[in-house]
Amino acid sequence: MKDFKEKLALVPTKPGSYQMKNKDGIVIYVGKAKNLQRRLRSYFTRTLTGKTKMLVEDIDDFEYIVTSSELESLLLEINLIKKYDPKYNILLRDDKSYPYIELTNEKYPTLKIIRNVKRKKNKNHLYGPYPNVQAARKTVNMINRIYPLRKCDKLKKDLCLYYHIHECLGYCKKEIPKEEIEAMKKEIISFLKGDPGDIKKKIQEEMNKASESMNYEKALELKSMLEDIDTTLKKQKIDLNKNYNFDCINYDTNHNYLSIEIFFIRDGLLVGRHNEIIPTMGDAPNEVEEYMIKFYENGMTPHEFYIPEEMNKSLLEEYFKVKVFTPQKGRLKSVLDLCRENAREQLSLKEETLKKDDEERIKALEELKNLLGLKELHRMESFDNSHLFGTFYVGGMVVFDDFLPNKDYYRKYKISTEVKDDLGAMREVIYRRYFKTIMNESYKPDLIVMDGGRTQIGACKEVLESLNLEIPIIGLVKDKTHRTSHIMNDKYELLPVEKDSKLFLFLSRIQEEVHRYAITYHRTIKAKGALSSILDAVPGIGEVRKKELLKKFGSLKKMREASLEELETIVGKEVAGKLQEYLLDTESKD
Repeated sequence: MKDFKEKLALVPTKPGSYQMKNKDGIVIYVGKAKNLQRRLRSYFTRTLTGKTKMLVEDIDDFEYIVTSSELESLLLEINLIKKYDPKYNILLRDDKSYPYIELTNEKYPTLKIIRNVKRKKNKNHLYGPYPNVQAARKTVNMINRIYPLRKCDKLKKDLCLYYHIHECLGYCKKEIPKEEIEAMKKEIISFLKGDPGDIKKKIQEEMNKASESMNYEKALELKSMLEDIDTTLKKQKIDLNKNYNFDCINYDTNHNYLSIEIFFIRDGLLVGRHNEIIPTMGDAPNEVEEYMIKFYENGMTPHEFYIPEEMNKSLLEEYFKVKVFTPQKGRLKSVLDLCRENAREQLSLKEETLKKDDEERIKALEELKNLLGLKELHRMESFDNSHLFGTFYVGGMVVFDDFLPNKDYYRKYKISTEVKDDLGAMREVIYRRYFKTIMNESYKPDLIVMDGGRTQIGACKEVLESLNLEIPIIGLVKDKTHRTSHIMNDKYELLPVEKDSKLFLFLSRIQEEVHRYAITYHRTIKAKGALSSILDAVPGIGEVRKKELLKKFGSLKKMREASLEELETIVGKEVAGKLQEYLLDTESKD
């Protein structure tokens, strides 16, 4: 650890943002402080453990920017984190957003689940958030079954199945009285706000009818619906006035871990909760404030926040432009205390597992670093390909920081149609990935993990040499049964890693994840556009003919079943022959 005593003496006691750098001049951590000198001194004058100890050991220099206010330092910190993506600023990486249920404000309304609420101008018709996505889907499906709302995105030309099974009023053909629609909306809104009376009554009536007509299967399904509603409402019980709409945030810390708990209170009911446990850098209130900013970046900010008194109330009010409260007594204080109890409980349940996992990861990193003779090892990237019918290659890249997946940096690649083999696809993906590094002067990993041995490592080395880049490479060598058996370095030497070791396990996890990611991308393309991709490969078929074929047949199966004469009516005799031959050739590979 370097001695910063003289430099720290020159740091002002004003608010601002500070940036920690490693020996290569790369920003590894960005923070903010009300008092820059006091905050920076705390890193170098106290006993450190965990993630903070790792950070300080990596610091070779630091810089700071003085600001005129705490809000300004907060905004600067957020912008610098987005700019540099420092490896120790894990708090602002998760872009997870919870879904909401929307009852559309249209002449003929629909009920659906949405995630991107920022685009919605009118948020009065949104209900949630729903931390449990399955619960949200179940709620929407149940309401759509009970109430005959419009089910299609756009009105169809004729009555569809939903009309005939009494789940739609036939808005495309029939004139529905406005009063009937408004009555439905009123009951649905009432249920989404926590009053199940009308819906329970309708389900009970439908259940009795099903039972009387001896349709016991349907009656049992409806009974299950009623039980689900009762179970949900029991979990929502918080003794508050219906006018209360706020999010309650609290936390607990222990042994370098921070447990953050969020209660979503809507119309006096607890509609959901969120918990996350992360390594702490030592300033818990500040880290919770940062976490809140990221958490609500992709979701809907509530009307009010309730927070513990040690957090910066005025700063959050200024940033979010909403009221922030710290209750000192009464029911609201009880809710805030309950929120902290939940944070503590979650931390107690998971802390030992997290601690053990952290220790194992750090030990495995040290082992790999020593085996490869590296001074630093944090970020690893791995690549894999998948293909459609032996052609139409796609590639995937996954990124792991300290053996933890960093999904913000996962990338998908569509491969050139000229590529006909795995090695060619791999070369193209690696070239595109690291050519971008040169052009944008962006980060490069500490290690590349190849799925294979000498051949794959050699191909990767060729690409890196052509780009004049030096990045260490290892390969996961497979045996005759296609299972990973050895680890090979970029000098084609086998590393002494036991197959039952934690290092071997962590590297295998990277391998499994990149396989999963590439195959999922391949399946997505196959589901959404495989037909289109195949047509692109047939000589004589351009955009116009492709659209006509898709419009007429719609699927590979129907196109294969079509006669040559049917194909000729769209693409002509010569092209139809080539198309039919190609379709039959790919049938066994589909």
